[in-house]
Amino acid sequence: MCELLSKVGRYDFLSEPFHCDFSHHLMMGYLGNLMLNAADFHSNDRGYGISYLNPIHKTWVLSRLAIEMEDMPSAYDKFSIETWVEGTMKFFTSRNFKVVSRDNTKVYGYGRSVWAMIDTDTRQPTDILAIHDGLIEKYIEKDKDCPIAKSSRVKLDGDVKLVRTIDTYYNDVDVNGHINSIKYLEHVLDLFDLDFYRSHQLKRVEIAYVAESHQGDKLNIYLQENNNEYSIRITKSNEENDIEQEVVRMLLKFVKK
Repeated sequence: MCELLSKVGRYDFLSEPFHCDFSHHLMMGYLGNLMLNAADFHSNDRGYGISYLNPIHKTWVLSRLAIEMEDMPSAYDKFSIETWVEGTMKFFTSRNFKVVSRDNTKVYGYGRSVWAMIDTDTRQPTDILAIHDGLIEKYIEKDKDCPIAKSSRVKLDGDVKLVRTIDTYYNDVDVNGHINSIKYLEHVLDLFDLDFYRSHQLKRVEIAYVAESHQGDKLNIYLQENNNEYSIRITKSNEENDIEQEVVRMLLKFVKK
């Protein structure tokens, strides 16, 4: 293998106006995709990304994602996303993110994620440490701070209500052939209207991915509200099987502006 790179990767981005909402701030869904891009850049540069994995019938899939933001980049802001691997086991690895202004004068927020490596033929977990004799372990960074809490277990009770059913199409599908991880978040954020967003700021998102869904599946979104916190359950169903299967649980925490 080549000489080791730095454990922390830093990638520069621009808050382009067509990725911002009516408040002229970057949309949370787009920020989530940029975090996943940063993770992809970091892993590919270091020899265990999907450009290496796909030819050997393996890939990374996101298991958990938490994003907590103090502020969002405004239109035309130049900012960077730092990312690093905090720890790894046989089947899962944890990766953190920091969103900071390009000149390092402002920290917008942080992210935490958990990933699994799967066999693309069987869709079953595979041994992360078997890749390049455990190369990923050489890139573990335990000393860099990520001050936000890890994802919690999203709890729902009997009062949860079905609020929307969504069909899935071409634009929902990613390179792994299943519904894109961030599309679930975007569909949920569409449950709230502009008046709500004028008076509320999305502070924290937690997403737990339970199972895959694919183009043609219907996504059934269930919602439960508790004092500006929204617990969400998403199930899938289709024409061949109308029995619902849970695919995602999510928690949104808003603060009033």
